[in-house]
Amino acid sequence: MLFRALKGPLSGRLTFPLVCLGVWLLTIELVASIWPFAVDVLPTPWQVAGFMWDEITGNTLAPHNVYQTFWISLQRLGAGMLIAMVVGGVVGLAMGLSKSVNAFFNDWVVAILAMPNLAWALFCSLAFGFGDTGPIIAVVLTGVPYVIINVREGVRNAPSDLYDMARAFGVPRERAIRHVLIPSLMPFLFAAGRYAFALGWKGLVVAEVFGGQDGAGWTIKFWYDAHRAYGVIGYALLFVIFALFFEKFLFDKLSRRIFRWRPEASVAEEAFDQPPAVTTEPQRTPQHG
Repeated sequence: MLFRALKGPLSGRLTFPLVCLGVWLLTIELVASIWPFAVDVLPTPWQVAGFMWDEITGNTLAPHNVYQTFWISLQRLGAGMLIAMVVGGVVGLAMGLSKSVNAFFNDWVVAILAMPNLAWALFCSLAFGFGDTGPIIAVVLTGVPYVIINVREGVRNAPSDLYDMARAFGVPRERAIRHVLIPSLMPFLFAAGRYAFALGWKGLVVAEVFGGQDGAGWTIKFWYDAHRAYGVIGYALLFVIFALFFEKFLFDKLSRRIFRWRPEASVAEEAFDQPPAVTTEPQRTPQHG
């Protein structure tokens, strides 16, 4: 019973932050023994926790509290993700259905995919200045290549037997795409949405650092300029909590609802944990002659 409890997902979720806390405290002690002057710079977990509590309760020195800050960034992220999903879905669908379209876009998609978030953030800051446009475009440029690649691979991995059956029954191409291809693309579209959210969120924060007047990225730069390391780390942890909140209460719930026809992962794990069934067959006597 104890072994199964330690092997479960809850113990892993509880153990990881405790290990991180121990490494954090050990690092502070190690750095303090080598560079004593760095003790005033490195924040303790208790300082960061106090800062995060002040931010959550609205007691902040920044121009906006944490709720206003994340709401501003969330609006930009939502607009950028919507554009990236629509543009990436259309281009990825066209690339998967047409070899000539795939040849036209393939190299440019790879080139955009190789560009770091910092380059897009600097470019958008120079091109669009301060405001909402630059961060939104940075989210689009960061997320759209992942959407294109996922949708294209989804089209290529669509079940060909369903296409053959639709063609045999004389189903028009448009209806086959709508009723056969689009449903088979749902796992790839969902994965593309997750990638676009994770990478677009990081691109948005970097763009707000260089070309924003508000938002989560600008606020973390505010605490950096104020030489408050606990503020920088505290806001970074707030980013993590925000992402985990979306993953747990949005993406996980949508995944269970959309893909409720698929077996749960725990079922597969239990199947592999079970010992193999032993079948006994009656021994056969060799026949001669």
